[in-house]
Amino acid sequence: MTKELDPAVQNNSLGQRILITGNSCSGKSTLGSHLATFLNVPFVELDALNWEANWVGLNETDPDELMRRMQAATVGDRWVVAGSYTQFAQQTFWPRLETIVWLDLPLHQLVGRMLRRSWKRWRTNELLWGTNYEKFWPQLMVWRKEDSLLWWIVTQYQPKREKMLACHIDPQWSHIRFIRLCSSAEINDFTHALAQNTSTPCIATLGS
Repeated sequence: MTKELDPAVQNNSLGQRILITGNSCSGKSTLGSHLATFLNVPFVELDALNWEANWVGLNETDPDELMRRMQAATVGDRWVVAGSYTQFAQQTFWPRLETIVWLDLPLHQLVGRMLRRSWKRWRTNELLWGTNYEKFWPQLMVWRKEDSLLWWIVTQYQPKREKMLACHIDPQWSHIRFIRLCSSAEINDFTHALAQNTSTPCIATLGS
């Protein structure tokens, strides 16, 4: 059965405080940057706030500083945020969110993207956040979970999905519109609909 496009997408009424979230390699930053440009609002990438030199994450070493940075980055009334860090985001900017766009892509697609993206970044020596560079082979070492993005994607896939579904029905977050995109085609329909203000199908609110 074809899903109907969410009216908020049809009418370009997603609001002005939007979170793009999902598992690693789901395309959060790409869609978030595109949406922020389209809406002409600031773009906030949570990974850029979290990662210090040598892949030291504030979520592990200094959560208070990470939340301070999140709070400062979302102090305005208009922004698009890309990322997860749900435990900390819920304590900082979730109460002011208007829309969450959840990229819930299939696990095999996430794994394939991870392999291609990490290989490309490693081969080109692409500079990421701060002074960090991609490490390819450690990503595959699932027995070293502190280094392996593959381990993270696979083991967190179902827990992240269950957590987002629980947030959708939690009265605490009833003020937030949840839009769930489950394929690359739905993500493309979403971006095209915003740009063209069409009634293209295949996008639905979470739970429909």
